[in-house]
Amino acid sequence: MILEVAEILVQPGQEEEFEAAHRGAVEHLLGSPGCRSARLTRGVENPSRFVLFVEWDSLAAHTEDFRSSPAFTRWRDGIAPFLDGAPRVEHFVPAGG
Repeated sequence: MILEVAEILVQPGQEEEFEAAHRGAVEHLLGSPGCRSARLTRGVENPSRFVLFVEWDSLAAHTEDFRSSPAFTRWRDGIAPFLDGAPRVEHFVPAGG
């Protein structure tokens, strides 16, 4: 299992619109082969900062399969108007195993 952690900065004043757009676009992410779950969180100290946690079966399921799919394009196009720069993405594996 791979955990994708994406830090997403949203244009100030566009936070609610971004959340609504993400709710509409997340189906493209969740319907992708290898995607186990997705959860969006919003910063308390900085409400324009969001962190998206996505569990994938493998790194390739995210970086190769999803990112080269039409589902990725549809997901990205749904949220892109609200972004303040490119998301910062890192991948993690369970510790100790």
